[in-house]
Amino acid sequence: MFAGVGCFSITFAKHSQPFKVYSIDINPDAFHYLQENIRINGVEKIVIPFLGDAKKITEQKLQKLSDRVLMPLPEKAYEYLEYALSALNPAGGWIHYYDFEYANKNENPVKKAEKKVTEKLCRLCNSFQMKFGRIVRPIGPGWYQIVLDILVKD
Repeated sequence: MFAGVGCFSITFAKHSQPFKVYSIDINPDAFHYLQENIRINGVEKIVIPFLGDAKKITEQKLQKLSDRVLMPLPEKAYEYLEYALSALNPAGGWIHYYDFEYANKNENPVKKAEKKVTEKLCRLCNSFQMKFGRIVRPIGPGWYQIVLDILVKD
């Protein structure tokens, strides 16, 4: 989801030996460069680009197909969690979730994000584990970009 020009998609395709990498972006300019980057990097048989909203594309074309879903757009990831879950294989898989979180000096932004995501996932799926979480970078006073790696076992 939120593939942009394909930085992650192409890196995965070239270094992780996946069967397929489905890459979705709604921005026509980013999609144009995604297609160009796929061609330049010779991964046309692996990276399958989709232009459109990740919700709609996932609902219409990518149900229960993925071992991993990457969600590198922090401002939208929480809203799209249920669609990420629906893209995972029936046996489950990994969600790599990015978010922005505010934390006072006595709060842990990773723990706050884990709590928020756990509450939502408890309503959406049967079994999951927060396997890893960290601050990617501070983005302003009290604000942090975080990443969570979530193992879903549905």
